[in-house]
This record gives sequence, C-alpha cells and structure tokens, in this order.
Amino acid sequence: MPTALPDSEAIVELGDVIVIGGGCYGTFYTGQLETARARSKVRYRRIMVVDRDPHCQVTRDLPPDTSREVVVAEWGEFLNRYLGDAADRQSAGPDDVIVPSPLMPHLMYEWLLRRARARWPKRTVETTRVNASPHTPYDATAPDHTRYISFADWICPTHCIEPALCPVIHGPRTWEMADALADLTTRLNRGAPTAGPVLFQCRHTVFAVGTFSVAAVIEGDRLVTAAGEAGDAIDLVVGTISSCHGAVNVLRLGGMRNG
Repeated sequence: MPTALPDSEAIVELGDVIVIGGGCYGTFYTGQLETARARSKVRYRRIMVVDRDPHCQVTRDLPPDTSREVVVAEWGEFLNRYLGDAADRQSAGPDDVIVPSPLMPHLMYEWLLRRARARWPKRTVETTRVNASPHTPYDATAPDHTRYISFADWICPTHCIEPALCPVIHGPRTWEMADALADLTTRLNRGAPTAGPVLFQCRHTVFAVGTFSVAAVIEGDRLVTAAGEAGDAIDLVVGTISSCHGAVNVLRLGGMRNG
C-alpha cells in the first residue's frame, strides 16, 4: 500500500480516500490530508467522508473543498455498495485507501461476514469466540465476540504514528501485531481447522493519517472465498490492526452438510 518515502520531497499518490466518520477524528484526518495536499506532500482523486449526518463536524469545521464529498449513509450500507462493487469486479484502484476511526466497530469483519452469508445462504456462517490468548498486555472481548487487543498497557499519544522508537517507553518498538496474529492462528489451528489470518493493516501514510488499502479488503474477501470452497467446516481469523493495536474475530464457516 502507499506509504511516505524517506525523501522529504516525495509525494504520496492516492486514489479514492474513504474517511470513516465525519466527527472529531474524521475531521482531523480530512484536515490533515488537505493540509498535506496543499503542501505538496500528497495527491489524491477525492476524499469521501462517510457519515449518516449531512451536517457532521467535517461540514461545520472545514472550508468547502471541491475534492471532498460527504457521503450520507450508514457505514455498513456504504461499504456494502462501495466494496461490493470493487469485489464483484475483482479489482480496486491500486491506491484507493480507507482511513479508519479509532472508535469504529470492526467494520471490515462485518462486511466479510455479510459477504460470506450472501455467498453461502444455506451454510452456517457465524462469529465465534477467539479461544486463545493473543498474549498482549491489553486484551478485552466485547459482547459481539470482537477481541480488542493492544501491546500498550499505557495511554498512547493521540494520533501516534507507531514509529520504530515508541514515544512512551522511549525505546525500540519490539512488537508487531501481524506477527502476534499469525502466531495466534497457528495455535488455534491445533484445535480445529483454522485459516488466515486475514489482515487489514493500518499504516501511517502522511501527516499522522493511517490508512489500509481497499485492495487488501478485496483480497480478504477472496481469501474467505478460497477457504470455503472445499465445503468443509473451517474457522478464519480476521483482524483490522496497526502495529500496536487490533480488533480480531473468528469467522466460522460450517460444513456444507450443515445447510
């Protein structure tokens, strides 16, 4: 996915930028992107801010911009349409990205779950608990079985870009969430057929804005399809993560005989 290069003159090239939510976080991220563009640090085709409120904070706090569109929709409704179209084409713009909100639910997992249920209407498709510890200092499971995990047992700086030297401990960041979930998947696979992990990894792109690519989401949908094609029961570990934090679910596909 696109990332800023060490060269301070490098320009980050993006296509569609989808900002989840038009509240305080979405307003900050949109403003940062527009400032970065004004300073020739990033180019993009358009920003789409997705919020159910047509008068959300973005519209009140930021001046009008011809490259910005507020899409008035529920997040799930928008993702069904936007990601579904891209997945059905089996393609996405190579530089189309999503800017997640720290407070959003596990939207990418929920989209994969809806896609799987539509793909296999006579098959059991459900969310099940992550029945192994990720071995992270912070670890909490929500009522919907989403497991929220973090390597930080402290309050992180707002809009931290997760550099190699952690700004809290003032030392090297020795952890990587993608590695932790790969290990978790291996341990889960010893008890039941488990695939993955399917990961949507948010990385710093420019001016304290983190993104993950739409192409990665489409690839995640392809991986779920491939895992379920044999018709056997299988679990898939799905995570939306950064280097330090993550939201994790297990998507369980029942055997075809169950339908």
